Amino acid sequence: MSVNRLMREGLIERVVKDKKKAIAGIRRAKRDIKTALKNLSFDPEWAFTIAYHAVLRSGMALMDFEGYRARGKNQHKVVVEYCKGRLGKKFEELVRTFDRMRRKRHGFIYGIAAIAEIEAKSYIKEAQKIIRAIANKISKK
Repeated sequence: MSVNRLMREGLIERVVKDKKKAIAGIRRAKRDIKTALKNLSFDPEWAFTIAYHAVLRSGMALMDFEGYRARGKNQHKVVVEYCKGRLGKKFEELVRTFDRMRRKRHGFIYGIAAIAEIEAKSYIKEAQKIIRAIANKISKK
């Protein structure tokens, strides 16, 4: 979904661009990935959840950098949609992974969905790619 459409639908709002906050968000996301990896064998569901939050944090960092904030309900989904619109076709598959992670995390947090270690490890690797793509977009500007 485009930024203009997200604005028209009242799902995002303009805020002051904050490069410092965006960079801090990316740093924290990278640290979260390290934490996820350390927890992988002990608790794959939480390792996955930490990785998802790292990706969410990086998406929010992109929004901070560009001067936007999600509003209302379903803010996690709005961050995914924002990333889809801003990262473009080149990163379409990674954004789809982000959305799958969002839905899977919801099932774990609000239900009883289990996540195997091998699956969590795969998602953590994908999370690293998403964070790298967003970090590169921020650092190029």
